[in-house]
This record gives sequence, structure tokens and C-alpha cells, in this order.
Amino acid sequence: MSGTRTTRCPGCDEAAPPDARFCEACGAALDPSTAPDPAPAPAPERSVASSTTWTRPPSATCRACGGRVSADGYCDTCGTPTVPPRDHWAESPAPWVAGVCDRGVRHARNEDAMAIAVTGDRAVLVVCDGVSSAPDSDIASLAAATAARDALVDPAGARTSDALVAAAAAAEQAILDHVGDRAQRVDPPSCTFVASVVEGSRATTAWLGDSRAYWVPDGATAVPLTVDDSWVEEMVARGIDRAQAESSSQAHAITRWLGPDSGDHPPRVVEHDLDTPGWLLLCSDGLWNYCPDAATLTDVVRQALAPVDGGPADGGPATPASAAQRLVRWAVEQGGADNITVVLARHDGDTLHCDEVSDDATNEEP
Repeated sequence: MSGTRTTRCPGCDEAAPPDARFCEACGAALDPSTAPDPAPAPAPERSVASSTTWTRPPSATCRACGGRVSADGYCDTCGTPTVPPRDHWAESPAPWVAGVCDRGVRHARNEDAMAIAVTGDRAVLVVCDGVSSAPDSDIASLAAATAARDALVDPAGARTSDALVAAAAAAEQAILDHVGDRAQRVDPPSCTFVASVVEGSRATTAWLGDSRAYWVPDGATAVPLTVDDSWVEEMVARGIDRAQAESSSQAHAITRWLGPDSGDHPPRVVEHDLDTPGWLLLCSDGLWNYCPDAATLTDVVRQALAPVDGGPADGGPATPASAAQRLVRWAVEQGGADNITVVLARHDGDTLHCDEVSDDATNEEP
């Protein structure tokens, strides 16, 4: 084989130099025999859906040197304070599905959340973005994402479109259950919601807010599956020039969300036939704010999917796990102004088709 040899992180699949002892992306030990006696990693946490494994780096291991982290939160070896597990974590319940959630650079905490599950050729992908102007929205986003995923893992025979509407309702109830009296505040904890269910060659997606879903076919421009529930989109629908709307101080305001003051709006739902090989991408605005149009996003995704040294073969294709990590890193390199979440599902399969089921998902499927 030709080219520079690299190794790959067992935790996040990121490439690393052959002499590296620790992964720069997630902190996992690459050569445990050289690590300074790190604490044994706990077994992966499992959700109600047994197919979903949380692969976040263990908080008992220092990300700087691999040493043991004491109860006071500092490394016994180098003194580096531990990083909260939620600041950066990855999930990959199957080789064809993966996600990364990261705090970014400028925010003090990560208010994004994701939840993923896979059973056979069926995948459940959920991304929620806490509303930063509402305190404790990190609680709302994680509760919502987890509840929606769990509802979609076992939809009790419901049509997928109906199951997604029910999952959004379950997510909102989970927020109410977790925030308690904070629900009575003027700005109660709230979050956006986007969820996709992949079943064979069809993806069904529901959303509230401005977290997005895209279908990125191999060799073609990305197809947006969602339309932001935002002030900008409302102004554009009324005939206002998009550039003018996007320059307004209200540009980032969302018009629908999950939370105690959401107004109980059901999500919009679309179905999309995956008739060509490609990628389903769900993301928060921490990614798409840096590539807001489909053409630019396509270029960014292509870069993340470029062959990587140390893959299945030298120069082999990126995996969902490594591509998600690279997309998050790219957003951080652009400034990391917001929390960043990227979830990818790979589909290998021939004409694109997108049907909006309804605004309230009550119509029968065709």
C-alpha cells in the first residue's frame, strides 16, 4: 500500500498519526499499553432502545493525556480539568449511521442534543437544538431527543408519519416532565426538533423550528427536506427579498418549536424516496449557518466525504462516523459560534421523490 500510514480511533473513527497515543477528536486512548494507567472505561450506556449505543468518551479518562480523572474533576497526571461529557459526544449504533454533538467554541455549554437508534435497515435519527434565549434549554433538548427516539423505536404499528407526530408530542411532554416549575417562566426551556425515520429506501422526516434535514445524493446537489419555521421564511413567503429578510435583527427567530409555550403546533412531515445512493443529513444551525444554501452545503459535505488515509484501505472512503466528525470540526474551524450537531445515514440504492404528507400529518398516505 502507498501513502502515509495512519491509525483510526476505535471510539470515533477519526484518523490519527501512527505514533499518536490519544485521539485529538475525542480523547480516547489509541494505544492503551502506553497510556499512564487510565481508569477502565465503563460499559457504554444503553438507552431503552437496546440497539442504541452512546459512544461518548468516558468522563473518567483525561482527554489531554489519558490519565485518571479524580472526583474533583481534575486529572491526577497532568492537572487538566475534565470536559463535561455533553461538550462532545458521538453515537454510531450501526456502521451506516453516526452522529456527533459538540459545544462549539463560543457557547459555555452544549444545548444541542441528538438520539439515534438502528434496527436492521430501519434507523431513527433525532436532532434538537435548545433555544439559547431560554435558560435551561439544554434540559429540554436532551429530554426531547431521547423521548422522540424512544417513541419511534417502538411506534406500536402506527404509520411512520403518524408516529413522527406522536413522537413530537412525546418529546414535548418529556420537556414538561423534566423542567418542572421552570415551565411557568416567561421564557421556558424550549428546543427545535427534526427527526427522520429511514425504512429501506424511504425517509420520512418531521420538524419544528430551524434544525434541518437534507438528502445528499452521490454526485448531485443536496435536496433540502425541511423548510425552516422561521421569521425569515415567513417574510420570504410574503414576498420580502430574502437578502433583506436575512439582514434583519429577527433573522434567527423561529416561529415554531417544542416547549411549554409552543402553542401545540404539530410538526410538518415529508416523505422522500431514496432511489439513488447518497446520504441523509440532519443538523442544527451550528453547521448550516456556515453553509446555508444547498450548493455550499453540498461542497462542504463532499469535502467531509473525501477519501481518508487509514480508512478501510489507504485512501479509503470516509465512514458516517468520520464524516460527521469532519463536518463538526469544519464548523468549529469557521468560528464555532453555536453548538453543532451532525447526524448521517448512508443509503446505497435509483430517481428522487419528495412528497409532503401534510402540515399536520393527518392525511392518508398515497
